[in-house]
Amino acid sequence: MDFDEGGRLPLRRWWAMVFLIWLVLCLVVVSFLLLLPALWRRAICDRYSGSRLVACPENQQPAVVSFDARHAAATEMDGRLDLRLSDCTRWPERSKCNQACLSQAARTEPYPPGEVQAGKKPIYHLPIVLAAFAAWCLGAIWHSHYMFRARWMHALGLTHAQVKQFVWWLSPHLLTAAACLLFAYGVAWLLAVCHRKGVLPGVLMSVLLCAAVVAASWFGIARLPHDLFAIEAGYIVLAALTVGAIVGGLYDKLVMPSR
Repeated sequence: MDFDEGGRLPLRRWWAMVFLIWLVLCLVVVSFLLLLPALWRRAICDRYSGSRLVACPENQQPAVVSFDARHAAATEMDGRLDLRLSDCTRWPERSKCNQACLSQAARTEPYPPGEVQAGKKPIYHLPIVLAAFAAWCLGAIWHSHYMFRARWMHALGLTHAQVKQFVWWLSPHLLTAAACLLFAYGVAWLLAVCHRKGVLPGVLMSVLLCAAVVAASWFGIARLPHDLFAIEAGYIVLAALTVGAIVGGLYDKLVMPSR
């Protein structure tokens, strides 16, 4: 390792390492805190998903109805559950009915039983790995000598020899790769529990998660030198947008067809 004139390790280099580890820990905590309400919302959606067989109050004939699961989840999380139908086999002819079958449908199990499970969205790992790899490559290019390495070195007070040695360390690369992968999984989890897919929802979830992580670690971020803050902020924004676009856009496309 390189030491300064007083025989001490460069403090800025160790501060960068400590900050990176702290950022990963903040990402873990924030992801967990954001997942709790998202998992609660998914549980409510699953409870009110699926089609249910009821006897229509108007003619006492069988009818199959479906709840508006997203509306039920939103209202129950606000503490004022409001059930309403999103579909009925007697619609559209009787779409203006008073939905008197709501209480009956709420007491009825979903029909057929397998429909609730079919509505769940699994997490596909290949788009997540691709998104994390893209974010890691973007970071390598962003901090290379072609872009901001000179300013980054000056902000941290590092020499070319120290950076060359730093590049060959394994731990920084593993930490950044782990942070990118964890962030991509966080975006995928939010998309899964909210039953969303697509580039725009992926970007929105990524921005939400990124903002939460920045807010949780703002005390440490605010202590960064101005130039270092600007460089890292630019990279974080681009990486978050890239991860969100890839995970959301390829959410259910890069999967092997079932046999």
